[in-house]
Amino acid sequence: MTTPLRGICSMATRGLLDELAAAYAQRTGVPVSFLAVGGVDAARRVSDGEHFDVVALASDAIDKLIAAGHLDAAGKVNIVLSEVGVAVHANAQPVDIATEDAVRHAVQAATRIAYSTGPSGVALIALFERWGIADEIRGRLVQAPPGVPVGSLVARGEAALGFQQMSELIGLEGIRLLGPLPQEIQIVTTFSAAPVIGTTQPTATRALLDFMASLDSAEAKRRHGMAPAPQR
Repeated sequence: MTTPLRGICSMATRGLLDELAAAYAQRTGVPVSFLAVGGVDAARRVSDGEHFDVVALASDAIDKLIAAGHLDAAGKVNIVLSEVGVAVHANAQPVDIATEDAVRHAVQAATRIAYSTGPSGVALIALFERWGIADEIRGRLVQAPPGVPVGSLVARGEAALGFQQMSELIGLEGIRLLGPLPQEIQIVTTFSAAPVIGTTQPTATRALLDFMASLDSAEAKRRHGMAPAPQR
């Protein structure tokens, strides 16, 4: 019986990696499963020594796990480039986000603004600081707990405006996805994957990583609101 491969990933790539895992299993007969949790929790679990064969997270988080001796640098591949989108409640009127000024005005007008704990959330707060409105809106910011979609807060009416990876907003019920941030302020995160040092299935893990980075996976990546990432 073929031993399944076990991976861990952040919520942004959950849907994509579930699809790629199923496609890889169908091609090879090797079962693959990914546990999707908040990125911080994923890195902690890997650091604590929980058994996984492959880890897929934001590239800087992968690099930190490599530096700490948990992942194999030689096996690292870039998977996707992920952009940040903007959402409002499904019953709300659309908000103009076509330009940087339009987004800033929308943020200043929003009663509550939801954002994530991931790298895009950190970059968003830095953007608010650059605009000089961080103090003005601080009391209206709502950070989604790790692993909780920003869109769910918007859908429940706990925030009027939500910012998160497009992949986590696409198809979510109860929200209206306005689209990606305009290019002049777009926040792009590279998600990468690497094998865990000590995996008992290095050959199968390497083959899975090659498939995840291959052109054969490009269509699925675009369907999930992301773009194939160039390798190094």
